[in-house]
Amino acid sequence: MIDLLVIFVVLVLVVLLVAAPLRSRRADEAAESAERAELEAARDAKYREIRDAELDYRVGKLSEGDWRALDRSLRAEAVELLRRLDELNPPTSEPEVRS
Repeated sequence: MIDLLVIFVVLVLVVLLVAAPLRSRRADEAAESAERAELEAARDAKYREIRDAELDYRVGKLSEGDWRALDRSLRAEAVELLRRLDELNPPTSEPEVRS
């Protein structure tokens, strides 16, 4: 009976040792997925802010100078969000060019 228990314990330890890299990868993927979701939500919110600012300008709530400054700032923030999203998922291959 003791022999079976020792074999079982050794077997469990081997399985845990072999599976450790897989568990680690899943945790990394989960963290990356959460960060991606957060960045995508921020990107969508930034796009809404850009549209709202343009609407405010069109209905006269913002002067042209104020709108241009706000639009420039919002777009720069959106570009930064897009850059961070691209860093999370770098392209695996070059895009196909059609002529």
